[in-house]
Amino acid sequence: PGSRPQVQEPKKQLKETDALEYLNQVKQQFGNNPMIYNRFLDIMKDFKSHAIDTQKVIERVSRLFAGHQKLILGFNTFLPPGYKIE
Repeated sequence: PGSRPQVQEPKKQLKETDALEYLNQVKQQFGNNPMIYNRFLDIMKDFKSHAIDTQKVIERVSRLFAGHQKLILGFNTFLPPGYKIE
């Protein structure tokens, strides 16, 4: 049997529920420290208003969620193509 060429899966179309689910994960993780959750929301607001760029978002989220690899890797889902937190 011949080998088939690898087809790269197109990036999954995100739904609003994906973002809400992620926010819930963040809220649950830091339920005892609402300051971190609120700081995350501030970072997202700054990004949405173009006060900071994608690279700054990555730096701030990485610092904010340091030690919480699952949240950091989960955030990759929302980054534009070409950006990734490792």
